[in-house]
Amino acid sequence: MESKKQEYLECEHHWVFALLIFVGGFYGVFTFLLRGGVFCNAQTSNFVLCAIEIGQGNWLGAAYFLIPMTAYMMGAFVSEAISVKLTHVYFLRWETVLIAIELIFIIILGFIPDSAPYQISQVATNFICSMQYNTFRQAEGIPMATTFCTNHVRQVGIHLHKFISQKDVTFLKRSLRHLRMLGMFVLGGVIGTVLCNWLGGRAIWFALIPMSYLFLKLLHADLTIEHDRLNTLPKGH
Repeated sequence: MESKKQEYLECEHHWVFALLIFVGGFYGVFTFLLRGGVFCNAQTSNFVLCAIEIGQGNWLGAAYFLIPMTAYMMGAFVSEAISVKLTHVYFLRWETVLIAIELIFIIILGFIPDSAPYQISQVATNFICSMQYNTFRQAEGIPMATTFCTNHVRQVGIHLHKFISQKDVTFLKRSLRHLRMLGMFVLGGVIGTVLCNWLGGRAIWFALIPMSYLFLKLLHADLTIEHDRLNTLPKGH
Protein backbone atom coordinates (compact mmCIF):
# COMPACT_ATOMS: atom_id res chain seq x y z
CA MET A 1 0.00 0.00 0.00
CA GLU A 2 2.78 2.42 0.92
CA SER A 3 4.66 1.82 -2.34
CA LYS A 4 1.45 2.34 -4.30
CA LYS A 5 0.85 5.66 -2.53
CA GLN A 6 4.39 6.75 -3.31
CA GLU A 7 3.76 6.04 -7.00
CA TYR A 8 1.61 9.16 -7.13
CA LEU A 9 2.59 12.75 -6.53
CA GLU A 10 0.99 14.66 -3.68
CA CYS A 11 -0.98 16.70 -6.21
CA GLU A 12 -2.56 13.48 -7.51
CA HIS A 13 -4.05 12.25 -4.24
CA HIS A 14 -7.80 11.97 -3.82
CA TRP A 15 -8.01 14.44 -0.95
CA VAL A 16 -6.54 17.14 -3.21
CA PHE A 17 -9.30 16.67 -5.77
CA ALA A 18 -11.96 16.55 -3.05
CA LEU A 19 -10.85 19.97 -1.78
CA LEU A 20 -10.67 21.41 -5.29
CA ILE A 21 -14.19 20.31 -6.24
CA PHE A 22 -15.48 21.63 -2.90
CA VAL A 23 -14.12 25.04 -3.88
CA GLY A 24 -15.50 24.52 -7.40
CA GLY A 25 -19.01 24.22 -5.98
CA PHE A 26 -18.38 27.37 -3.97
CA TYR A 27 -17.25 29.25 -7.10
CA GLY A 28 -20.37 28.20 -9.01
CA VAL A 29 -22.69 29.55 -6.34
CA PHE A 30 -20.65 32.73 -5.91
CA THR A 31 -20.75 33.74 -9.56
CA PHE A 32 -24.38 32.71 -10.09
CA LEU A 33 -25.78 34.47 -7.02
CA LEU A 34 -23.56 37.55 -6.94
CA ARG A 35 -21.82 37.97 -10.29
CA GLY A 36 -24.39 38.09 -13.06
CA GLY A 37 -26.19 34.74 -13.00
CA VAL A 38 -23.53 32.77 -14.88
CA PHE A 39 -21.67 29.61 -13.88
CA CYS A 40 -17.94 30.22 -14.01
CA ASN A 41 -16.80 26.82 -12.76
CA ALA A 42 -18.09 25.07 -15.93
CA GLN A 43 -19.60 26.11 -19.25
CA THR A 44 -22.41 23.74 -20.30
CA SER A 45 -25.10 25.83 -18.62
CA ASN A 46 -23.68 29.02 -20.14
CA PHE A 47 -23.93 27.49 -23.62
CA VAL A 48 -27.55 26.54 -22.89
CA LEU A 49 -28.37 30.05 -21.67
CA CYS A 50 -26.62 31.51 -24.72
CA ALA A 51 -28.67 29.25 -27.01
CA ILE A 52 -31.89 30.37 -25.29
CA GLU A 53 -31.01 34.02 -25.88
CA ILE A 54 -30.26 33.31 -29.57
CA GLY A 55 -33.54 31.40 -29.91
CA GLN A 56 -35.40 34.37 -28.46
CA GLY A 57 -33.64 36.75 -30.83
CA ASN A 58 -31.77 38.52 -28.04
CA TRP A 59 -28.36 38.85 -29.68
CA LEU A 60 -26.96 41.18 -27.05
CA GLY A 61 -28.00 38.77 -24.31
CA ALA A 62 -26.34 35.92 -26.18
CA ALA A 63 -23.13 37.91 -26.59
CA TYR A 64 -23.05 38.41 -22.82
CA PHE A 65 -22.34 34.70 -22.34
CA LEU A 66 -19.39 34.85 -24.71
CA ILE A 67 -17.45 36.54 -21.91
CA PRO A 68 -17.32 33.57 -19.50
CA MET A 69 -17.00 31.06 -22.33
CA THR A 70 -14.05 32.86 -23.92
CA ALA A 71 -12.33 33.37 -20.56
CA TYR A 72 -12.67 29.65 -19.83
CA MET A 73 -11.18 28.75 -23.20
CA MET A 74 -8.26 31.10 -22.63
CA GLY A 75 -7.59 29.57 -19.20
CA ALA A 76 -7.25 26.15 -20.82
CA PHE A 77 -5.02 27.58 -23.55
CA VAL A 78 -2.66 29.30 -21.12
CA SER A 79 -2.41 26.38 -18.69
CA GLU A 80 -1.70 23.97 -21.54
CA ALA A 81 0.97 26.26 -22.98
CA ILE A 82 2.66 26.55 -19.60
CA SER A 83 2.49 22.88 -18.63
CA VAL A 84 3.94 21.79 -21.98
CA LYS A 85 7.04 23.89 -21.39
CA LEU A 86 7.61 23.35 -17.68
CA THR A 87 6.79 21.03 -14.81
CA HIS A 88 8.18 23.29 -12.11
CA VAL A 89 9.16 26.87 -11.33
CA TYR A 90 12.46 26.88 -9.44
CA PHE A 91 11.79 24.66 -6.39
CA LEU A 92 7.99 24.48 -6.79
CA ARG A 93 5.90 22.21 -9.01
CA TRP A 94 3.60 23.97 -11.49
CA GLU A 95 0.58 22.61 -9.60
CA THR A 96 1.77 24.35 -6.42
CA VAL A 97 2.40 27.59 -8.30
CA LEU A 98 -1.10 27.45 -9.79
CA ILE A 99 -2.68 27.11 -6.34
CA ALA A 100 -0.65 30.14 -5.21
CA ILE A 101 -1.96 32.09 -8.20
CA GLU A 102 -5.49 31.00 -7.35
CA LEU A 103 -5.05 32.26 -3.79
CA ILE A 104 -4.07 35.67 -5.15
CA PHE A 105 -7.14 35.67 -7.40
CA ILE A 106 -9.39 34.86 -4.44
CA ILE A 107 -7.96 37.70 -2.35
CA ILE A 108 -8.42 40.21 -5.19
CA LEU A 109 -11.97 39.02 -5.94
CA GLY A 110 -12.98 39.66 -2.34
CA PHE A 111 -12.00 43.32 -2.68
CA ILE A 112 -14.09 43.88 -5.81
CA PRO A 113 -17.27 45.72 -4.71
CA ASP A 114 -20.66 44.23 -5.53
CA SER A 115 -21.40 47.36 -7.58
CA ALA A 116 -18.48 46.72 -9.96
CA PRO A 117 -19.15 45.26 -13.44
CA TYR A 118 -19.80 41.54 -13.12
CA GLN A 119 -17.50 40.80 -16.05
CA ILE A 120 -14.43 41.45 -13.89
CA SER A 121 -15.22 38.59 -11.53
CA GLN A 122 -16.57 36.40 -14.32
CA VAL A 123 -13.42 36.57 -16.41
CA ALA A 124 -11.13 36.02 -13.42
CA THR A 125 -13.12 33.06 -12.06
CA ASN A 126 -13.57 31.40 -15.45
CA PHE A 127 -9.89 31.77 -16.21
CA ILE A 128 -8.65 30.27 -12.96
CA CYS A 129 -11.24 27.46 -12.94
CA SER A 130 -10.24 26.44 -16.45
CA MET A 131 -6.55 26.44 -15.55
CA GLN A 132 -7.28 24.31 -12.51
CA TYR A 133 -9.43 21.83 -14.43
CA ASN A 134 -6.80 21.43 -17.14
CA THR A 135 -3.95 21.03 -14.63
CA PHE A 136 -5.46 18.58 -12.11
CA ARG A 137 -6.61 15.69 -14.28
CA GLN A 138 -6.27 12.37 -12.47
CA ALA A 139 -6.60 11.39 -8.84
CA GLU A 140 -4.34 8.38 -8.25
CA GLY A 141 -4.80 7.24 -11.84
CA ILE A 142 -8.56 7.91 -12.00
CA PRO A 143 -9.73 10.75 -14.31
CA MET A 144 -11.43 13.40 -12.19
CA ALA A 145 -12.95 16.83 -12.82
CA THR A 146 -12.42 19.48 -10.16
CA THR A 147 -14.90 22.16 -11.28
CA PHE A 148 -18.06 20.36 -12.43
CA CYS A 149 -20.16 17.25 -11.78
CA THR A 150 -21.44 15.67 -14.99
CA ASN A 151 -18.68 13.10 -15.45
CA HIS A 152 -18.80 12.12 -11.78
CA VAL A 153 -22.52 11.36 -12.06
CA ARG A 154 -21.78 9.22 -15.12
CA GLN A 155 -18.91 7.40 -13.42
CA VAL A 156 -21.01 6.59 -10.34
CA GLY A 157 -23.57 4.85 -12.56
CA ILE A 158 -20.97 3.05 -14.71
CA HIS A 159 -18.96 1.65 -11.82
CA LEU A 160 -22.03 0.73 -9.80
CA HIS A 161 -23.25 -1.37 -12.73
CA LYS A 162 -19.83 -3.00 -13.09
CA PHE A 163 -19.78 -3.81 -9.38
CA ILE A 164 -23.21 -5.46 -9.54
CA SER A 165 -22.50 -7.38 -12.74
CA GLN A 166 -18.89 -8.42 -12.07
CA LYS A 167 -18.94 -8.62 -8.24
CA ASP A 168 -15.63 -6.76 -8.11
CA VAL A 169 -15.35 -4.48 -5.08
CA THR A 170 -12.84 -2.28 -6.96
CA PHE A 171 -15.70 -0.86 -9.00
CA LEU A 172 -17.71 -0.13 -5.86
CA LYS A 173 -14.76 1.80 -4.43
CA ARG A 174 -14.46 3.84 -7.61
CA SER A 175 -18.18 4.55 -7.60
CA LEU A 176 -17.97 5.76 -4.00
CA ARG A 177 -14.99 7.99 -4.83
CA HIS A 178 -16.95 9.74 -7.56
CA LEU A 179 -19.95 9.95 -5.23
CA ARG A 180 -17.73 11.63 -2.64
CA MET A 181 -16.67 14.18 -5.25
CA LEU A 182 -20.33 14.97 -5.92
CA GLY A 183 -20.96 15.34 -2.19
CA MET A 184 -18.02 17.72 -1.80
CA PHE A 185 -19.26 19.82 -4.72
CA VAL A 186 -22.73 20.13 -3.21
CA LEU A 187 -21.28 20.89 0.23
CA GLY A 188 -19.20 23.70 -1.26
CA GLY A 189 -22.33 25.07 -2.95
CA VAL A 190 -24.42 24.90 0.23
CA ILE A 191 -21.78 26.70 2.31
CA GLY A 192 -21.28 29.18 -0.52
CA THR A 193 -25.00 29.99 -0.62
CA VAL A 194 -25.15 30.68 3.11
CA LEU A 195 -22.01 32.83 3.08
CA CYS A 196 -22.94 34.75 -0.07
CA ASN A 197 -26.31 35.68 1.44
CA TRP A 198 -24.56 36.74 4.63
CA LEU A 199 -21.33 38.39 3.47
CA GLY A 200 -21.92 39.32 -0.14
CA GLY A 201 -18.82 39.48 -2.32
CA ARG A 202 -16.43 38.99 0.58
CA ALA A 203 -17.77 35.46 0.97
CA ILE A 204 -15.21 34.40 -1.63
CA TRP A 205 -12.51 34.77 1.03
CA PHE A 206 -13.85 31.62 2.70
CA ALA A 207 -12.20 29.70 -0.16
CA LEU A 208 -8.85 30.84 1.21
CA ILE A 209 -9.17 28.30 4.03
CA PRO A 210 -9.18 25.06 1.99
CA MET A 211 -6.93 26.50 -0.72
CA SER A 212 -4.31 27.71 1.79
CA TYR A 213 -4.26 24.28 3.41
CA LEU A 214 -3.81 22.69 -0.01
CA PHE A 215 -1.01 25.10 -0.92
CA LEU A 216 0.90 24.41 2.30
CA LYS A 217 0.63 20.63 1.82
CA LEU A 218 1.86 20.83 -1.78
CA LEU A 219 4.61 23.25 -0.78
CA HIS A 220 5.79 20.87 1.94
CA ALA A 221 5.86 18.00 -0.56
CA ASP A 222 7.85 20.07 -3.07
CA LEU A 223 10.44 21.03 -0.48
CA THR A 224 10.80 17.61 1.19
CA ILE A 225 9.54 14.24 -0.01
CA GLU A 226 9.20 15.23 -3.68
CA HIS A 227 12.10 17.64 -4.14
CA ASP A 228 13.76 15.09 -6.44
CA ARG A 229 10.57 14.57 -8.52
CA LEU A 230 9.96 18.11 -9.73
CA ASN A 231 10.31 16.99 -13.37
CA THR A 232 7.80 14.17 -12.98
CA LEU A 233 4.55 14.76 -14.83
CA PRO A 234 1.29 13.80 -13.09
CA LYS A 235 -0.71 11.00 -14.72
CA GLY A 236 -2.91 12.15 -17.57
CA HIS A 237 -0.50 14.78 -18.96
